[in-house]
Amino acid sequence: MDSVQALITQIQGLSSSAGDVSRLHSNLKQAEETIFSESARLFSALDQLDPSIHSLGYLYILEACSSGPLTKERAAALVLPISRFINACAVEQIRLAPEKFISVCKRFKDQVMLLEAPMRGVAPLLTAIRKLQTSSEHLTPLHPEFLLLCLLAKCYKTGLSVLHDDISEVDQPRDLFLYCYYGGMICIGQKRFSKALELLHNVVTAPMSTMNAIAVEAYKKYILVSLIHHGQFSTSLPKYTSSVAQRNLKNFCQPYIELANSYGTGKITELQTYVQTNKEKFESDNNLGLVEQVLASMYKRNIQRLTQTYLTLSLEDIANTVQLSSAKEAEMHVLQMIQDGEIYATINQKDGMVRFLEDPEQYKTCEMIEHIDSAIQRIMALSNKLTGMDEQISCDPLYLGKCTGW
Repeated sequence: MDSVQALITQIQGLSSSAGDVSRLHSNLKQAEETIFSESARLFSALDQLDPSIHSLGYLYILEACSSGPLTKERAAALVLPISRFINACAVEQIRLAPEKFISVCKRFKDQVMLLEAPMRGVAPLLTAIRKLQTSSEHLTPLHPEFLLLCLLAKCYKTGLSVLHDDISEVDQPRDLFLYCYYGGMICIGQKRFSKALELLHNVVTAPMSTMNAIAVEAYKKYILVSLIHHGQFSTSLPKYTSSVAQRNLKNFCQPYIELANSYGTGKITELQTYVQTNKEKFESDNNLGLVEQVLASMYKRNIQRLTQTYLTLSLEDIANTVQLSSAKEAEMHVLQMIQDGEIYATINQKDGMVRFLEDPEQYKTCEMIEHIDSAIQRIMALSNKLTGMDEQISCDPLYLGKCTGW
């Protein structure tokens, strides 16, 4: 029996019980050189294995087959077997070699990108994340890869499915930076600006010893989304932000800070001139679409300011005050803002007058009480989690040694 068939037979014979799989794991580690050298023949022999039963052996072979230079032909041959393996593999087996499973899944992501078919990778990578995770709070190295594919495939809603989890376990800092950055972009695509700000804020304020490009790009988008969502931006960063970010971020993002300053004046023509002057810069950063949303939001902010001063105002006066081209355009803006809950008003079509109203929410409906209760419960759970983590760190010998100088 040659080495390839011997290995296949061994995988088939040692995949039934936990003890057998453990023995197989040891044998596969010792046979890695053979697996890589015989990867082409082993790939042809994969049809003798069941990925749901022989998951560990299947994983070792797939890792060897997917290593090396990546070509379209190679990618086309591997995408389907890897996708099927991810869906079928046994969790308890692949977790014995998580680094290999991560490697195969990352190569799978590269393959679907090379084939210009990111959609093919979205569902399998979501399955891979759930199989690799030890809990919903665990951020795996596959999270950023999955979110990137969601962005490229414009599957924003699918990407949101992993952004609702409260993350407290992170393997590598870079994974957290990319997870929050890509997650922020997905939320922007869905116009969930509040969640986008939360995620981008996490990138900007995360601990860092040197300046990194992800934080710089996140800060640019953070400024733009702050203007769109809140109508203002403060350059002051929280005290817990790293000193590196405090000192350097603004230097890398000066055009965006100047944009925020121009926005703060409320003068639409000045803002339009500034955007036009710096259009190439915003375009090269792939932020021109967001900048255009910032421009559009200024009309809304100026209309909102009017609600603080007037009880009634004609559509003609609104158009003139906020520099819209006509009363009809002003009416469209006001109607859209009413629909989005950004202002409370009624329009008298007969005389073209707008009447501004108070917020009708009394905060005493069943739905609102349930929403508030849910938020309180989440905050309490996070508080308990933080207390537990604090106690765990305070008992860590390495932490104590550093604090006391032992």
